[in-house]
Amino acid sequence: MDNMESSVPAQDEAAQKGPAPEPAAGGAAAPAPGPAPQAQAAPAVEGASSQIEVPAKLIDQVIGQERAVEVIKKAAIQRRHVMMIGSPGTGKSMLAKAMAQLLPKEELQDILVYPNSDDPNNPIIRTVAAGRGKQIVAAHKTEAKKKIQFRNTLLLILIIGIIGYAFITYQWLMGVIAAAFVFLALRYTTPREEAMVPKLLVSNDAKSAAPFIDATGSHAGALLGDVRHDPFQSGGLETPAHDRVEGGAIHRSNGGVLFIDEINTLDPHSQQNLLTALQEGEFPITGQSERSSGAMVRTEPVPCKFVMVAAGNLDAIQGMHPALRSRIRGYGYEVYMADSMEDTPENREKYVRFIAQEVKNDGKIPHFDKSAIDEIIREAQRRSNRKGHLTLKLRDMGGLIRVAGDIARQEGAALTTAAHVMTAKKTARSIEDQVSDEVTRHLREYEMAVVEGTRVGRVNGLAVTGSDAGSVLPIMAEVTPAIGKAGGEVIATGLLKEIAQESIKNVSAILKKFTGRDVKNIDIHIQFIGTYMGVEGDSASVSVATAVISAIEGIPVRQDLAMTGSLSVRGDVLPVGGVTYKIEAAVKAGIRTVLIPRMNINDVLIEEQYKPLVTIVPVDTIDEVLKYALVPENMDGFLAKLKQMAARSTAIFAEAPSVNKTAA
Repeated sequence: MDNMESSVPAQDEAAQKGPAPEPAAGGAAAPAPGPAPQAQAAPAVEGASSQIEVPAKLIDQVIGQERAVEVIKKAAIQRRHVMMIGSPGTGKSMLAKAMAQLLPKEELQDILVYPNSDDPNNPIIRTVAAGRGKQIVAAHKTEAKKKIQFRNTLLLILIIGIIGYAFITYQWLMGVIAAAFVFLALRYTTPREEAMVPKLLVSNDAKSAAPFIDATGSHAGALLGDVRHDPFQSGGLETPAHDRVEGGAIHRSNGGVLFIDEINTLDPHSQQNLLTALQEGEFPITGQSERSSGAMVRTEPVPCKFVMVAAGNLDAIQGMHPALRSRIRGYGYEVYMADSMEDTPENREKYVRFIAQEVKNDGKIPHFDKSAIDEIIREAQRRSNRKGHLTLKLRDMGGLIRVAGDIARQEGAALTTAAHVMTAKKTARSIEDQVSDEVTRHLREYEMAVVEGTRVGRVNGLAVTGSDAGSVLPIMAEVTPAIGKAGGEVIATGLLKEIAQESIKNVSAILKKFTGRDVKNIDIHIQFIGTYMGVEGDSASVSVATAVISAIEGIPVRQDLAMTGSLSVRGDVLPVGGVTYKIEAAVKAGIRTVLIPRMNINDVLIEEQYKPLVTIVPVDTIDEVLKYALVPENMDGFLAKLKQMAARSTAIFAEAPSVNKTAA
C-alpha cells in the first residue's frame, strides 16, 4: 500500500456544491453521474453487544490471527521464544499476555540479594519459593530491630553511668567528654544491623500465573538491572552495595514472558546482553553508568529464565542483532501478523465479539445496538483498504468504539447507536487529517488549489496521509531546453522519498516511448505542490505522466478531475492503496470526477454523503487516463493519436521479449 504524505484539502463545505459536473468541452464523455461503485454493504447483525459472551482467556479473545494463535499455543507448551512482525495495533501485545496465561504451571520464585561480608561489591543472590522472600526480609528486619534496641539500651545505660559518676565526683567536663567519646566509638565501630538485612529483588507473592513484563522502550538499566549511585560512600553514611541493586525486566520476568515491542530500538549493546541472558538463563546485575559508584558492584548471576516475545514492524528485522534473531529462529517461531481478514459471516461474528470485549474491558461505556455494530463493521471494511476484507488494526477500531461509547454516555443513552458512531468518526479524526485541513485552507487562501477550468501541465493527483486521511496532491510539469550534456533529464522536486523517486524513473521511460517525441534535447521538471511532509509511494505516477504529456503536447488538463494509480513501464494503470480516503478527499476539495485503477473499483467504500457528489471512472491504461483528463482542441485527431501511441508502445515492448523476461 502506498503512503503519500502531503497537503490535504479537506473542506467539508466544498463537498456541498451540487451534482457532478458535465463533461469538459471537447473532452471525452465521462460516465453518467450517480452513486459511486461500492462493495457490498454490511448486513445487519442480530442483537446487541450485551448479548455476546466474552471469553475468559485472552487467547480466545484474539480475532483474525488464527496462525499466530496456534503458534503461541505451541510455543507456550514448549516454552519457545516468538517473534511477531506486523502493523501496529494488530494484537501483538495481547498475544504475548495470552502466552503468559498459557505457560505450564511452575513454582514461581522470589529472588533475594544478600550482603557479602568478604566482598561488599559482590552481593550474594539467593532464590526461595514465591512469598517466602517477604517473610525472610521481615524476619531479618525484626531481628535487626531487636539488636539495635538492645545496643541502644546498653549504650544509654553506659552513658548514664558515666554522667552519674561525673556528677558524684564533680568532674562535669570530663564526664561529658567521656560520654561523647564512648557514644562515637560505639556508633562507628559496631556493625550496622540494618545493613545486613537482605533486599527483596524480585517478588512473586500472590501471583498465580506466570509473570508478564512489558519492557518496550526500556533503557539498559530498566532491562538488564542496575546499581544505584551512592553519593555518600564513606563516613558511616554510605548505603550498602546490596541495597542499591535494582532488578531488571529480564529478572522480573523469570519463569514468565518478557515482551519487547519495537525491539530494533534497543541499542546493540543491550541486544547483545539480552542474547546472553537468553542463552545462559541468568545474568548478573552491575551499574550501567561508568561514572556511577554502582559500576564497581557486580552481583552473582541472577536467574532470568524467561520466554521472550519480540515484536515490531517489518523494519524491526533490519535493526535486530543478527545473533539475537538467529537465537529466536533456532529456538522458537517467527510469525507475520495479518492486518485484515476475509469479510465472512463467521468473521463478522468475531468482530461483534470484539466490540463486546472492548465495552467490557472499558467498563464505563454502554453496549452497542444493532445499528452501531453494523456501522463499526462498515468502518472495518473501509479501513481494510481491500475488497472483501475487515481490518485487523484493532487498536484503532477500539479507539473508535470507546469514543462512540463516550458520546453515548455523555448523552445518557442506554445503548450506543449508529449516530454515535458517525459522530465519533468526526470527533476522533487523526492528527494527519486535522493538519491536512489546515494545509488545505492555506492552499485555498493563496489560490494554490485549482478545482475548475483547465491548465497545461497541471494535474490533481491523490494521496493518503497516515492510514486514514486522503489528500489532493497538485502536480505541475514544465518542459525546458536541455542544459546538461546528457540531455533528456527528468528533475522532480517535493521531498520525494525512495519509492516515489523510483516511480518517476518509470514515468520517464513511458514518456520516451509513448509520446513518440525526441526528448533528448529537453529537460522535464516535475513539482509536487505543498508536500511539506514528503511524498512516499508510487500512486502518483499516473498523475505525473499525465502532467508531463500535457506539458510536452501543450494540451490542457481538466482541473475538476483528480486521479490516482501506479503506472507500469508498459503503460498499465496498477492498483494502489487508500482509494476510499483519496476519493473522499477529492470530493471535499470540490472535485467531481476521480480516475482510479479498475482493479481498485471494489475497494471503494466512501461515506453515503459523498456518493451523489462524485463520478468514479475506472481505467486500465494511460491512454484511457489521457482520454478523460486532457482537453485538446481537435478531439478526433487527439483520439487517433492516442491509438497510434498505444499501438507503437505495444509494438516496442513486443520487440524485446528477452528484456521482459529479465525484468520479470
